[in-house]
Amino acid sequence: MDGELLIKKYEKERVSKVKIAFTDVDGVQRGKYLSMEKFREVVTGSSGFCDCVFGWDVDDQLYDNSSFTGWHTAFPDAMYRVDLGTERRLKDEGNVPFFIADFIDDDANEHSICPRSRLKNIIRRSEEAGFSLKCGFEYEFFVFKETSQSIREKRYTNLEPLSPGNFGYSLLRTMTYSDLFNEFMDYCQDHKFGLEGLHCETGPGVWEAAISADTILEAADKAALFKTFTKAFFQRKNMTATFMAKWSMDYPGQSGHLHQSLLSAESGQNLFFDDKADQNISPLMLNYLGGLLNYMGEYLAMTSPTINSYTRLVKGAWAPTVSAWGLENRTTSLRVLGSSKKSKRIEFRLGSADANPYLVAAANIAAGLEGIESGLLPGQPITGNAYEQEEDLPRSQQLSSNLRDAVTIFRHSDFSRKYFGDEFVDHYSASREWEVREYERHVNDWQLKRYFEII
Repeated sequence: MDGELLIKKYEKERVSKVKIAFTDVDGVQRGKYLSMEKFREVVTGSSGFCDCVFGWDVDDQLYDNSSFTGWHTAFPDAMYRVDLGTERRLKDEGNVPFFIADFIDDDANEHSICPRSRLKNIIRRSEEAGFSLKCGFEYEFFVFKETSQSIREKRYTNLEPLSPGNFGYSLLRTMTYSDLFNEFMDYCQDHKFGLEGLHCETGPGVWEAAISADTILEAADKAALFKTFTKAFFQRKNMTATFMAKWSMDYPGQSGHLHQSLLSAESGQNLFFDDKADQNISPLMLNYLGGLLNYMGEYLAMTSPTINSYTRLVKGAWAPTVSAWGLENRTTSLRVLGSSKKSKRIEFRLGSADANPYLVAAANIAAGLEGIESGLLPGQPITGNAYEQEEDLPRSQQLSSNLRDAVTIFRHSDFSRKYFGDEFVDHYSASREWEVREYERHVNDWQLKRYFEII
């Protein structure tokens, strides 16, 4: 979209402000309002935003181990550029225009740390190889009858869920709360991340949403916006939605699955489908699967990025625990499904709901491309219950059980440095190591309950 024409359009509509947002390394969306006077300056060029947003954690605490930014750099402005193709209108704010922004370097190129820029870099690599991708995210999230204030007052315990009991795929619940379900689906559609499906999952007040599939950048944009806008939607109703990977050990964790198909950039043909091959799985799909499986342990810190992520990855809890694939198998980390040219795809089931969708997408595509480039093969698919076969699988298929181990592997991964660059790998690793240290220096409820009296 032409910036000057957009300004004229807004002037005719008497638009007085816009809102911009970008996503930090943790997947948290940051942003601000801009007056139309300021937007005129930005829309045809760029502007600056304090780079502390890449130098602090989810609690706005500054890293003490980052070389990219910190007190030693005096937190200068990082330049950003508004992506005019991402325009949305905020229905709850009188149709205020909303845009996604990208950080750029001093030469107006892709930023070395910005997650959306890292994904765009991987997308360019795929296009140079003659590929495009169609992808779709799906998320599970719990909804509580609690406000931001009440969850803190209750110290995040004894929270009241939107609805009680285990009601997976329940028609009763969707009929009882039909007004809320319908309003939420319309809200998502109004903000250009429409849902293909929405239902109750197993657990009190847990919903699952499948976001409509799209090109990879648009799919990641939709996912990032979906998480933020969902939280805002429920908070406006004095409720709280959480995408925490596992908020209670009594219930299954919350996933952030990614469905992906590799297409020909020229013809749009689904390159995963081969009508003459076994299970219609093309040789190219086998190479892509081989890459995902081979490097899964190396990019795990990108798809399971928090301390809490690893409490979800346990046997028998609808989350994979090893690097393995299967045909229509929901116990494996990669599920191959679809029997037609349109539907043939891979579901990446390892990712948790707390992961940054730009980094999940980037990691998957990079691994798939490397698999194709190196001619990797995935071996035989797992049949039956993968949890029962873990001990028989080679050590190379075992995944880290905690963030500390996962980030150590990521930091020393040649694959990660090849596709994401030294600056990103070093900074992202530092941010995850900070996360580990923050956890380890705090006393948690488990420690108090276990040791306070008896030890």
